[in-house]
Amino acid sequence: MPGRLLTNAAGCKSYSAGYSCGARSPSSSWCGLFDFGLSAEELAAIATQEIRASAFFDHRVPVIVQWMSGARFDLWPPAPKGMLPTAARLILSNSLLIKDMQQRTVGTNGLQVSALGLGCMGMSFGYGPAPDPQEMIQLLRAAVEQGVTFFDTAEVYGPWANEELVGQALQPVRDQVVIATKFGFDIDQATGQNLGGLNSQPAHIRQVVENSLKRLRTDRIDLLYQHRVDPAVPMEDVAGAVKDLIAEGKVKHFGLSEAGVEAIRRAHAVQPVAALQSEYSLFWREPEQEILPLLEELGIGFVPFSPLGKGFLTGKIDEHTEFDKSDFRNTVPRFSPEARQANQALVELLGRVAQDKQVTPAQIALAWLLAQKPWIVPIPGTTKRHRLEENLGAVELELSADDLQEIGQAAARIPVQGARYAEAQQKMINR
Repeated sequence: MPGRLLTNAAGCKSYSAGYSCGARSPSSSWCGLFDFGLSAEELAAIATQEIRASAFFDHRVPVIVQWMSGARFDLWPPAPKGMLPTAARLILSNSLLIKDMQQRTVGTNGLQVSALGLGCMGMSFGYGPAPDPQEMIQLLRAAVEQGVTFFDTAEVYGPWANEELVGQALQPVRDQVVIATKFGFDIDQATGQNLGGLNSQPAHIRQVVENSLKRLRTDRIDLLYQHRVDPAVPMEDVAGAVKDLIAEGKVKHFGLSEAGVEAIRRAHAVQPVAALQSEYSLFWREPEQEILPLLEELGIGFVPFSPLGKGFLTGKIDEHTEFDKSDFRNTVPRFSPEARQANQALVELLGRVAQDKQVTPAQIALAWLLAQKPWIVPIPGTTKRHRLEENLGAVELELSADDLQEIGQAAARIPVQGARYAEAQQKMINR
């Protein structure tokens, strides 16, 4: 089974075999990741060699192998004759394997990510009371275990709380994942107060990035988006500020969110845009009109958020569903009881196709989206392990050309009721 080995052999050294260690103490969550294409015997021998080289071996401190969900296994105190079989059994345990997922390239500068990413906003913000942070850390680590390498956050989610959560969860595997975050809202950088409105002044962008780096526990941001186009700041100034940060090594790639055609072209002329993030799903197909053709022309990747229509396309929401009073969907016209009732026809369509394929409506919706373009990387969010696994199942689901045509044409005949944002939020969309 292709995959990567995750161990916590604390104190192990780096060897030419390719095993690397980032742990500083036995209490660290993980030691490192090992990409392998070796036999079980070769892999076990390498792991044993590494553990023998451990500084802790000389002090006879037990080495712990720990997988992301928290199970712990004592590999020894040393027992030379029994050590190799024990190592082999643990290494080959599914608990210790990180699944490989299909990869996609975003933009023209070689940014590679898993075919499905993970939107992290709902773990701290937006959909009612925030779940327990420790549970969300375990969920983020479970996503890595399942092969997810692309994680999306923003300073405004909380504010700050979501970046801190993502930073803590992913710090032990920082070099194996891609972290995207965003600037653009007017957040007081001293207090975290959301002052309302937008702020993409170059000096503010730099402040946000410096603070995001600290919260994310990293020395670079892999993909930095402007969260919303700021009409008060020329796009050339915004792109120029990010270009400077890229030159300094603090940012790797530039992205835009909810930007229109003109803004994308202007930004791209100053600093190549790797990705555009915007809503796209069978519940909202507006990007097909102008945005997707432009992205294809310029070689820009597309990262759809809300690819399951903020949960609606899962089939678990109807006109009787009650949201927590702090759930932002209460303010969305498309989620009024009347609109939800009218829009059930779309969910029923997905349900029929899913039943024929023996999968779920969510998997059909995501597989349809993945099939639209090879440079599309959806980022469904969740706070539940079983939903994470369900969503990731869509990556292996292949829809035929006939399937895609049937779904697309049938969905186009269903008029979706209700605006996707309240008026104040819609005014911030640059198209």
